[in-house]
Amino acid sequence: MKLLLAGAAMLVVVAAGGGYGLARLTARPAVSAAPADDRKVLYWYDPMVPAQRFDKPGKSPFMDMQLVPKYAGETDAVSASAGVRIDPAVAQNLGMRTVEARQGVLAGGLTGGLTAAGVVEFNQRDVAVVQARSGGFVQKVYGRAPGDIIGAGAPLVDLLVPEWGGAQAEYLAVKRTGDAPLVAAARQRLRLLGMPEDVIAAVDRDGRVRTTITVGAPLGGVITKLDVRGGMTVGMGQGLAEINGLSRVWITAAVPEAQAGQLRQGQPVGVALAAYPGQTLRGAVQAILPQAQGDSRTLQARIELANPGGKLRPGMFATVSFDSDARPALLLPSEAVIRTGPRVIVMLAGDGGRYQAVEVKVGREAGGQSEILAGLDAGQKVVASGQFLIDSEASLAGLNVRPLAAPARRIAKTGAGR
Repeated sequence: MKLLLAGAAMLVVVAAGGGYGLARLTARPAVSAAPADDRKVLYWYDPMVPAQRFDKPGKSPFMDMQLVPKYAGETDAVSASAGVRIDPAVAQNLGMRTVEARQGVLAGGLTGGLTAAGVVEFNQRDVAVVQARSGGFVQKVYGRAPGDIIGAGAPLVDLLVPEWGGAQAEYLAVKRTGDAPLVAAARQRLRLLGMPEDVIAAVDRDGRVRTTITVGAPLGGVITKLDVRGGMTVGMGQGLAEINGLSRVWITAAVPEAQAGQLRQGQPVGVALAAYPGQTLRGAVQAILPQAQGDSRTLQARIELANPGGKLRPGMFATVSFDSDARPALLLPSEAVIRTGPRVIVMLAGDGGRYQAVEVKVGREAGGQSEILAGLDAGQKVVASGQFLIDSEASLAGLNVRPLAAPARRIAKTGAGR
């Protein structure tokens, strides 16, 4: 009986030893999968789901990719001013791409600059108001109407001015006396009554009284207002007509308020009209009106253009393309710029797979390129695609973003975590 008990105990010991050896053999692959260097692994994680931690390596249950180890000493790097570290192999596998800030000229002209809708309008600096120089009666009208296009000097109306008759007769009587001072005074009185010089010269030349005057257009253009009819009585200074010249017109372009910072006085523009396809007229911004349009939130840019032949007619729609400045600028692809509301940042790439969020000041944007006014130096590299990887490693809100006021400098090479 004792022999049987001793044999059973021996079998138990052998079985336990075999189980322990089997467990050692099965555990050996897991140990071999750990990193070969002496750094301590805290846990493994999926870069796409960083909140989920695993106690051993392997393939992620969320994505078809290997888990990434988190080493001791890297935890503080996420919140440190040096930024966050992403394993270069992981970054390459996920297609993360960096670009270099470079000096260049922002694309401009008709293809890269700001474009806005515009309307052809009358040139309000080329307006003539026709008034009666003396009170009288409308004796004849010449069949004019608002909207008529007339030339300079074209007759508008004949006015009968009875007051001129007595003054002219007095002048002729004084003239016959030969008294030069009296003649000069009588002639000046005719001018004060509103008599044109050509009428005075005609009276002086042939000695005949003239009480009818033909009022003509002082400039060529379109009649925008006509307030005279046959037989009516007019007083001195009463408006008879308004004429707007057509030799030059205005183009008023509505520029969105958010893009108004790209405008400047004297900026070259190209104007295209649907009425004349294939033709582009060149001009410049004459003025930026001081008041924004509250309903459309736009600023009005005024362009003045020559109008040979009168082919530019007020009311026509136009497309205005503003040329961009050709000055050199520090440029980045617009896809590399991250707008976070109050700030604009980029992910600055350093040595050893480290990245830092840097605040920048952005200027103009055209052709897929953004002008960097402050925060970066030429030659520095930033992440252009794959920012989601950095955002998953450490949220942008949690990163210590280098402020704009800090001087731009490269991320120093560090041996932390190596």
